[in-house]
Amino acid sequence: MAGAAATSIAGSADPAPSLPEVTNRWRTIVLAAIIVVNATVAIWLFLDVTQLLRAVPSGAGADLLNRLTQWRELAVQAVAGAGLLLALVTFAAFRFTESSWHKRLQSREGEWEQRADRWRIQIMEKSLSEEHLTRVRKGLEAELASLSEENRELELELNRRKKAERSLSAQRQQLEASKDVLQVHVQARAQELQKLQRQYELILNAAGEGICGVEPNGKITFVNPTAAKLMGLEVAKLVGRNEAEIFGALAQDDTNLPPKPGNPPLEVVLKRADGVAFTAEFVRSQIREQDRVVGRVVLFKDITERKRSAEALVHKAEELTRSNAELEQFAFVASHDLQEPLRKIRAFGDRLKTKCASVLPVEGADYLDRMQNASARMQTLINDLLTFSRVISRTEPFVTVDLAQVTHEVLSDLEVRIERTGATVEVGDLPKIDADPMQIRQLLQNLIGNALKFHLPEAKPIVKVQSEIVDGGWDGPVCRLTIKDNGIGFEEKYLDKIFAVFQRLHGRQEYEGTGIGLAVCRRIVDRHKGNITAKSTPGEGATFIIHLPLRTRVKAAEPGR
Repeated sequence: MAGAAATSIAGSADPAPSLPEVTNRWRTIVLAAIIVVNATVAIWLFLDVTQLLRAVPSGAGADLLNRLTQWRELAVQAVAGAGLLLALVTFAAFRFTESSWHKRLQSREGEWEQRADRWRIQIMEKSLSEEHLTRVRKGLEAELASLSEENRELELELNRRKKAERSLSAQRQQLEASKDVLQVHVQARAQELQKLQRQYELILNAAGEGICGVEPNGKITFVNPTAAKLMGLEVAKLVGRNEAEIFGALAQDDTNLPPKPGNPPLEVVLKRADGVAFTAEFVRSQIREQDRVVGRVVLFKDITERKRSAEALVHKAEELTRSNAELEQFAFVASHDLQEPLRKIRAFGDRLKTKCASVLPVEGADYLDRMQNASARMQTLINDLLTFSRVISRTEPFVTVDLAQVTHEVLSDLEVRIERTGATVEVGDLPKIDADPMQIRQLLQNLIGNALKFHLPEAKPIVKVQSEIVDGGWDGPVCRLTIKDNGIGFEEKYLDKIFAVFQRLHGRQEYEGTGIGLAVCRRIVDRHKGNITAKSTPGEGATFIIHLPLRTRVKAAEPGR
């Protein structure tokens, strides 16, 4: 490697010329300079003599020419001799100089060889040192990189710690600031708790039920004024006493501690301090803290008057049920009993009109027509009453009813009236519900029939039957059924009147009917646990709105006799 380095160093520079080459080069240059100088002097002399000869007269020039020629020759010889002498001197000087330089060069070449050897050795040592230094440098660079990485990590850790210290310092300051704020909040919270405690005491004292707080050992620690009043003692005389002294065996009975969810409170008989007994709702509940019983709460309420009112209400309900049943039976029987006389009146009237029409006077024929019309209206009225009573007396169990199918069947029954009036009936999507199919059919027939009947004379009826499913709250999903028409309408102040029995807003001469149809509709909807109402504007039509549960647990009533 050192030799390569030395070779590269030696080869990088141009080879220096040798001393003989330098001497010959300078010798040639000096001789050429001498020749040039002699030639220049000879030319100068020639030119100068030529000018002089031209200046001399022609007669006196021969002698002078001879002398000049001699002088010229002498001068040329002198110049040539001087040049030769100068050349010899120069050659000798150069020879001496060459010999001297050759000796010095030989001595210097030895020194240069020694120096070159020393340089080679130094270069080799330097090369070896450079390899070692390279390895050392690489090791140092690796160690430096490792140290730099460690230093960077240490700086990052130091920065993180500084940030953490600043964060901790800021948090400490915030905690110190929050401490004061927390103390203020704790004081305010304590005041609020005291205020709430006073409010709770006031609420408990104002409660309409007797409330007693009892420790696990049975000692009463709190009594509200209602409890003291119910037991006929003062609050101070109740506090501190044992629960068993006040409530007797109820204090030892764990069956009412506490009541199961959904079950009514226990009804017991308690005695006041004066010995008077009263019926009360009685509840004992445990107070637990971390799965440990720390006390009990006793609640009791005097329900004597409520029991009496409930018993009276049950008695009234039974009487009302019996009365309704009797009225339903009476209406059903009366309807059947009245059918036979009416049929006879109409039959004999028809015979009288057929056989005696020629002998009857005009006034008699008019009376006969009036009698038959009255009997026809009476029969219609009886049939409607019978229908009204059958809503309750003759019922069927609820089944799944397709409202769309029932509506199409009703429209088929009303086809003649629809064609006669030129009506248009639009039916939307209708769901299936749990209902009595016959009653739902009668409901839709009454409402759609009314829409066709109460129409404006100058307009053709347009009836729209639509539905949507809405949320019924506790009753679940509900079908909202609407029947809208463009008929004569009515004033909404008569809304309650139109659903009553025998109530009419128009005379029989204007529109036929007995005034029972909408009453039957309301009764059917009530039986299905729904509701019916209407919206209307006179001259702009009416919209009847019925809400019926999609699913119901209502059972059909027993059919009447």
